[in-house]
Amino acid sequence: MDTGHTSKDPLHGITLEKIITQLVESYGWDELGYQIRINCFISNPSVQSSLKFLRKTPWARTKVEDFYKNALLEGKLKQQP
Repeated sequence: MDTGHTSKDPLHGITLEKIITQLVESYGWDELGYQIRINCFISNPSVQSSLKFLRKTPWARTKVEDFYKNALLEGKLKQQP
C-alpha cells in the first residue's frame, strides 16, 4: 500500500524562480509580456527583477502561476533537462 502523499497541485515543489525561468525559455520575454501584461515582463525584464516584484505583489504572482498552470496543461512549456 502506498502511504506517500502526492499533491494534485501542479505548483507543488516548484519555486517561483523555476516558474519564471521555464516561462521565459518557452515564450521569451516579449511574448510573456504580451500574454501577462505586467511591467516586470515588459520594461527591462530579468529573472531577478521579476522575482522581486512578484514576491511582494500577490495579484501579479497569481496571474503568473495561473498562466504557468495553463501552459503546463496545454503542453506549451519546454521540458527542463
